[in-house]
Amino acid sequence: MSDELRELYQSVILDHNKRPRNFGAPEDANRHAEGHNPLCGDQLTIHVTLADGVVQDVGFEGQGCAISKASASLMTEAVKGMPADEAEQLFTAFHDLVTSDPRSEPEDEGLGKLAVFGGVREFPMRVKCATLCWHTLRSALSDGDVVTTE
Repeated sequence: MSDELRELYQSVILDHNKRPRNFGAPEDANRHAEGHNPLCGDQLTIHVTLADGVVQDVGFEGQGCAISKASASLMTEAVKGMPADEAEQLFTAFHDLVTSDPRSEPEDEGLGKLAVFGGVREFPMRVKCATLCWHTLRSALSDGDVVTTE
């Protein structure tokens, strides 16, 4: 990854950490789940308004590191208005990106802004920070159980 690209990615992550989008619970949310990363203390709650199999609205609350907050912010932007099954496919693509071999070319096709997390795969300890919100979203869309990265 070039230094220029790495700098761009860092600025996007820092911006979403400072000014998270979709922070808070949508008024008509009908799905909720809590997530916790005991390694670094990240805790968040994902709230989803699901209607006719489509994520009509989504928000999050909680606290965590810059990677965790930025990932939740960018995830909510990406899945809002998306059918739940497509959100599941996006989860898989995102998870594959951040857990792939850092020596290989990242496969970020179709991830849009979420591609900024391609650098996370170089830091295995940060993968759990980046994926916590995604695991929590999956839980909210299915059973609403508490999610932990341990």
